[in-house]
Amino acid sequence: MVITGLRVRMHSLAMYTGWIMTENRTHSPLHTILGDLITASHRLTRLAAQATGSSESPAVWRTLSVLTTVGPVRVGELARQSRVSQPTMTKLVQSLDERDWIKRIADVDDHRAWLIAIAPKGTAALLAWRDELTDALEPAFTDLEDDDLAAIARTVEIIQARVAVEVASELTA
Repeated sequence: MVITGLRVRMHSLAMYTGWIMTENRTHSPLHTILGDLITASHRLTRLAAQATGSSESPAVWRTLSVLTTVGPVRVGELARQSRVSQPTMTKLVQSLDERDWIKRIADVDDHRAWLIAIAPKGTAALLAWRDELTDALEPAFTDLEDDDLAAIARTVEIIQARVAVEVASELTA
């Protein structure tokens, strides 16, 4: 399914050059840009997911994404990273295990515990989901000029680099 009627509004940088006052708080241009980025990202993901018609829980894709990013982790840490309760994650892990989307690895530091890792079928499912989302969104962006496409690509690079630093610091903490 393809998203129709999606309007992409491009803001000029001039919109973000001044300090903005809201609810008796003054925000820097960076604060405003990051807020807009988060809102746009959530909206974009939600629209794409709705367009696919999938009934799969977003927690499944978030969990597989976490495992792809951070590698094997215990259920409690996976629950924290995926922003669900530990009992919910336990059920989710059981469901993912039944599909062979994850694998359990013995924890060498604690022989009573297991680490959860993404399995090849889980990686394939996550990549297929990403392709499905991208296919749904692509028509709304095919008319972008090369400069706009380059700006989006550069933005993605910056965000990935910053998020990688945050993930690395979390893993070493």
